[in-house]
Amino acid sequence: MPKSWHRRSIRVSGTALSGFLAAGFLLACGAQTAPTGPAAGEVAILFVGNSLTYTNGLPLMLEKLLDEHGSPTYVESVAFPNYGLPDHWSDGTALGRIASGGWDVVILQQGPSATEGRPYLLDFSESFAERIRATGGRPALYMVWPASSRSFDFDGVSDSYETAAELVDGLLFPAGEAWRAAWRADPELALYGADGFHPSVLGTYLAAVVMYQQLSGNDPRDLPATIPGTSGVVDSATMDILHQAAVEANAEYARP
Repeated sequence: MPKSWHRRSIRVSGTALSGFLAAGFLLACGAQTAPTGPAAGEVAILFVGNSLTYTNGLPLMLEKLLDEHGSPTYVESVAFPNYGLPDHWSDGTALGRIASGGWDVVILQQGPSATEGRPYLLDFSESFAERIRATGGRPALYMVWPASSRSFDFDGVSDSYETAAELVDGLLFPAGEAWRAAWRADPELALYGADGFHPSVLGTYLAAVVMYQQLSGNDPRDLPATIPGTSGVVDSATMDILHQAAVEANAEYARP
């Protein structure tokens, strides 16, 4: 199965970048190099997820936000199509990167997990957290969202990820709740992509801003009205809504 790694080791499809085509990725589907690891003084972050992580280049977007407005940061991502945490556990690639050590934060992402996926999210978050803490890192949960056709699952998704974060005493990045906060301000915001499940660039950026605020301690409302790595123009009013939505979601759901 194709594997998508961020930065030093990556394999992606042409549709996985959405605006990051000039951001230093290896675009050839067979191109792959060994990850180098963080340099001295860099905050080290590892993502473990699936296409909800690599669509639009979330890891690189977060790295750019932190590099430019926070602290020097190194980010890697082990993100495979259609993978949940049990698949990552069986595959072993993510476990190998965790075991290499040096990670400050390891961000775990499954699917929406509102119903049948919930037990796997809870059980394997605990299993991964044991490995993460054994090498000195802190686990974090990246709360996603349901498909647009299952918007009634938002509460369940939120509860599943909140519960997982509590079980592992980890960070919680409530991207799905930030989406809802943004829609309360503007119900027409296009946070879903064309398939009604994967994020648009705006949706990915909002997830990155949620993470940026917690990891940097900075107020995202001070960020410029630009999305790192993209050439498109977003109006300042929309960006203000996204930044405020991240602040609101973190204020209510982030774990100290």
